[in-house]
Amino acid sequence: MNVLTKYIVKEILKGAFIALILLLTLFNLFTLADELKDIKGAYNLTAVFTYVALTSPRVCYELVPAAALLGSLFVLGAMGNNRELIAMRAAGVSVLGIIQSVLVAGAILAIFSLFVGELIAPTAESKAQFLRATAQNQKLVSNAKYGLWLREENKFINVRKLETNGNLADISIYELDNNAQLQRVTHAEKAIYLQNEQWRLENLAESQISTEKMQANVKTIQTWQSTIAPDLVKISVVNPDNLSLIDLAQYIEFLKTNQQKSQTFELAFWGRIVNPFVTFVMLLVSTPFVIGVKRGVNVGSRMMIGIVIGMSFNILDKIFGHIGLIYDFNPLLMAVFPSLLVSSLSLYALRRVM
Repeated sequence: MNVLTKYIVKEILKGAFIALILLLTLFNLFTLADELKDIKGAYNLTAVFTYVALTSPRVCYELVPAAALLGSLFVLGAMGNNRELIAMRAAGVSVLGIIQSVLVAGAILAIFSLFVGELIAPTAESKAQFLRATAQNQKLVSNAKYGLWLREENKFINVRKLETNGNLADISIYELDNNAQLQRVTHAEKAIYLQNEQWRLENLAESQISTEKMQANVKTIQTWQSTIAPDLVKISVVNPDNLSLIDLAQYIEFLKTNQQKSQTFELAFWGRIVNPFVTFVMLLVSTPFVIGVKRGVNVGSRMMIGIVIGMSFNILDKIFGHIGLIYDFNPLLMAVFPSLLVSSLSLYALRRVM
């Protein structure tokens, strides 16, 4: 790596991280303002600040592409205005060489994004949601009106409350026979995970149902064999966009095994894989705007360009994601297509200015 490449990489990284800090601070202030309205009971000011701190890694991960775009526009734009880019080209550095230097910075940002998004953000986000729900005395369940629903072969499990330690409370298990007729209903006050896919149901009522009679039993304790583990339940109550690749892969496999729709989680899975490459796309987008736009364009104009591009890409990505879910298109195609489209437009623009 020569001196000019190191200089460009260092300046872009500096600009990107400054933009990231500013964006993260702004988003956290918005989150803080929203959460202050919900203070009640144990969800006090300390809990609010803890919640904001725990959600910061997830927000940081999502903001890396936007920060890369804004940082590169600012840094490369300043280099253009100061005639540094002209000096570099006069010294024999081609436009392709400048782009390569920009992409080296993108590789470092992508590695940083992967580190935060896969190792820090999922755990922190899960803790944040548990903290908020338990402090407000809410039942931590999915978006379903009547709690969290899971399916395991011929059993349908309804969980009304998920405790912070992974135990389940107010749980109902509906078991069907081979003819899809209800044959057993079990309701337990609590389910405690033991080990080796075993749960201990406490204070349960079980009803055997047939065409001839209905028999009810009350038990204090009963063992329940199930492949549903606490980690799997926690995955199902967290936004799929905030899960790690491993968690998403495990939950997708569980859904497919039990013949349930997994398109939402598959789209999130491929989106997580594509996201680091979005950083490269954003950096690629910024280059023609700097090289092709005349010198003297002020910082505000460049930042406005970056904001418009970033918002347009985000809207495009969301639109294609929803279209894919509605019409059951291939999740991989829907996750990759916006980035491919923007990359193609960027390469076309670069060819015109080279």
